[in-house]
Amino acid sequence: MTPYLTYIIIGVTALVSYKAFQDAGLKWKLIFNAYQIKERKEWYRFFSHGLIHGDWVHFGFNIYVLYGFGKTVELSYMSIFGLGKGSLNYILLYVGALLVSSVYSFIKNQDNPHYNALGASGAVSAVLFSYIAMYPNSDLRLLFIPIPIKGWVLGALYLLYSHYMAKKQLDNVGHDAHFWGAVFGVVITFVFKPELIDNFIYQITS
Repeated sequence: MTPYLTYIIIGVTALVSYKAFQDAGLKWKLIFNAYQIKERKEWYRFFSHGLIHGDWVHFGFNIYVLYGFGKTVELSYMSIFGLGKGSLNYILLYVGALLVSSVYSFIKNQDNPHYNALGASGAVSAVLFSYIAMYPNSDLRLLFIPIPIKGWVLGALYLLYSHYMAKKQLDNVGHDAHFWGAVFGVVITFVFKPELIDNFIYQITS
C-alpha cells in the first residue's frame, strides 16, 4: 500500500502555498478571518487556510511533521479499516481537524476584522496525535533534542505547552489551533476504533 493521500495533501498544499506567496489577493481570499466568515458567510475559510502558510519555514515545518507521521497514520488506517474506509477516515481526520481546530478562534474573534490565521498546523497536530493514540510508546525525537521521548509523554507536554502559550499570547503562533487539533486527533481516532483506548492504556501502563 502507498500513502497516496499524504502525498496528495503535501503536493496540493505546496502548490497553493507557493501561489499565495506570489499573490497577496489569493492569500487574503483563503486566509482564516473569523469576521469575514461571520459577516460574509465565507465558511470555506475554515478549510482553505490550511492550504497557505506564512513563509517557507512555516510550510516546511508543517510538511516535515506531516510527511514523518502522516504516511504511517494513513497506512495504519488502511490496515485497520481497509483501503476504502481507511482512506475516508484519514480524510475526515485531516479535513475535520482544520474545522475543529479553528472553532475556538472563530468564537473568540468573530467580531475582530483584524484577526487572521493561516497554516495546516491544526490538521498536522491531529495527524501527529492520531499516531500517538495508536503508538503511545513509540520513541519520538524533537528537531533540536536528539533524546528519544515516549510518544504519550511528548503528547502530554505538547498539550500543556500549547494551552499555556494560548493563554499567555506571547507570540503570533496559533497555539489554540495546535491544542484543539491535537485533541481532535486523539478523540476521532478512538471514535474510529474504540478498542484502541484499551491498547493505549495497556501500552502506557505496561
